[in-house]
Amino acid sequence: MTERTLRGKVAIVGIGETTYYKHGKSPDPEFMLALKAILAACADAGIDPRKIDGFASYSNDRNDPSRLAAALGLPELRFSNMQWGGGGGGGSGAVANAAAAVATGVADCVVVFRALAQGQFQRFGAAPPGGTASGEAALNAPYGVMSPAQRYAMRAMRFIHENRIEPGAQRAIALASYHHAQRNPRAVMYGKPLTAEAYDASRWIVEPWRLFDCCMENDGAAALIVVPAERARDFAKKPAYLLAAAQGSEYRNGARCHNAPLYATSSFTTVAPHLYTMAHLQPADVDVVQSYENFTGGVLMSLVEHGFFTAEEANDFLVPENLQAPGGKLPLNTSGGNLAECYMHGLELQVEAVRQIRNESTTQVPDAQVSMVISGPMVTPVSSLILGSEETLQ
Repeated sequence: MTERTLRGKVAIVGIGETTYYKHGKSPDPEFMLALKAILAACADAGIDPRKIDGFASYSNDRNDPSRLAAALGLPELRFSNMQWGGGGGGGSGAVANAAAAVATGVADCVVVFRALAQGQFQRFGAAPPGGTASGEAALNAPYGVMSPAQRYAMRAMRFIHENRIEPGAQRAIALASYHHAQRNPRAVMYGKPLTAEAYDASRWIVEPWRLFDCCMENDGAAALIVVPAERARDFAKKPAYLLAAAQGSEYRNGARCHNAPLYATSSFTTVAPHLYTMAHLQPADVDVVQSYENFTGGVLMSLVEHGFFTAEEANDFLVPENLQAPGGKLPLNTSGGNLAECYMHGLELQVEAVRQIRNESTTQVPDAQVSMVISGPMVTPVSSLILGSEETLQ
């Protein structure tokens, strides 16, 4: 029987971003931001935008593919898709959906994009407005659990308590992101370094997270272009091949009222094994990781569930020197990530993963051949992907 896989079937050949702004500060509306990022990705790939025939996004993106197709003057729209799920859990899933469409011939050139202009709409980090609560919120809001930080802090606190995680582990994740952002002129926190003392002195948002444990909220857009692997060499830049993608969550992960059987989880327990199986790789083969930071505790849990170290090893492994490029054991969020580069709902992490394979990162990991993205800890569904150079296909 022929193996059913996405491994080596598609490649990312173009990446694009707008300027990243603090939330509410974009001079452009959200739809214009999406178009600018898509055009930038086309310019990066060296293709006419009218070659695009599909779009994929996630988490209730408001920029309708039919409108994008009309604005770009596309001859036809063959594929339009949006990944379910809140938070950034769909970032890698959207790439997987685009890859599946391209690999099966549903479309030939699919753009994965995400755009946010929070000045036009509600801030992600705020409690929802209105005097009524329905669904899961009806079980949480009466007790004051309304913001994302409040909801996910309880999962992280359980994990930290059960595994005796010390504060330095989360601090190291924040310090690594800010360290890398200081070499990235695109980063919102470029020129604003973070010290351990400043981290420890920052105010509590909700225990176990201080200010610098929490992601930013930003305006902007990012996009990438997915094409068949056999066409990957026809474009202007070095391609990044998809080695694996996986999405989902374990049994009853989405059970309401915080009563999932496995509570202290980042939701990757069943996802990560499928990722490595498809890629024909192990955690030790990964050169660099971009992990979605809604909060640093989610990154910690995600790295454990992807097998980079055990929970018992977290305190020893999670020190700044292990996470910082170029020489760390596991370079993490090398553009600054959601904490210090930009919160583009995590799609900027996929863009940085491609840059690492191209050898174009502002904090390059030497000879990076295998680049992982982890999308959306503690939400459901979550997703991950692994990109590789052409050499990894051999």
